[in-house]
Amino acid sequence: MNPSDVLGAATLLAYYLVVVALLPTLLKLWTRTPREVVRKIQHITYSLSIYILLTSFSDWYVAIAAAFLLVLIGYPGLWIAERFPWYQRTFVAREGHSGELRRQLLYVQLSFALLIALFWGLLGIRWHYIVAVSVTAWGFGDAAAALVGKAFGRRLVLPRLLPDAKTYEGSVAMMVASALALFLTLLFYARQPWYVSILAAVIVAPVCAAVELFSLRGTDTLTVPLSTALAILPLMLLFSTFGW
Repeated sequence: MNPSDVLGAATLLAYYLVVVALLPTLLKLWTRTPREVVRKIQHITYSLSIYILLTSFSDWYVAIAAAFLLVLIGYPGLWIAERFPWYQRTFVAREGHSGELRRQLLYVQLSFALLIALFWGLLGIRWHYIVAVSVTAWGFGDAAAALVGKAFGRRLVLPRLLPDAKTYEGSVAMMVASALALFLTLLFYARQPWYVSILAAVIVAPVCAAVELFSLRGTDTLTVPLSTALAILPLMLLFSTFGW
């Protein structure tokens, strides 16, 4: 570990404390912003932290160590805080879902670690952009699915099979937002040609929506990024055979 890794770890910790935890909480306390909107802002900021992990550390295993260091610090702290009445009144979580922030912290960092190990550690830095693409597609797609589904959703998808209420409107919003996130991340972060970015977004976004639809009780934090990455890798390999 070198000084830049220490700085990266400090940056990551500060980002989670200020951007992910403090600012959404203050937004909830000081404004009339609906709880669900604040929660999804928090989820989006979770997803954007992947860029710190990908750009601020010298190697993949150092980035993974930083992700788990955050869990070691944050998980016990949230577990203790949940014992106090002020916690549920102050922090942003779904009604009746004690421990949600703690579980999301664990799921998010586990998802990040698996993706970094596979698409940076195993396959090499050439493919580490897939981590950013997959996480961004989940972050923005999940937020759109929840907000549009709850605000405008009228038609339930497979209500007898899915205990979580999922709507057609939410799934369409997930697909559109994921496609946009995929396109922009491939184009500007991965520096892929515009036509490759569009094709990949159109093909992979339905995968994101389908996996989110059948992911229950917050597990989409794991399932959507992983399935997105596994879908986009062979696609990019195929495009590369055409010289794209």
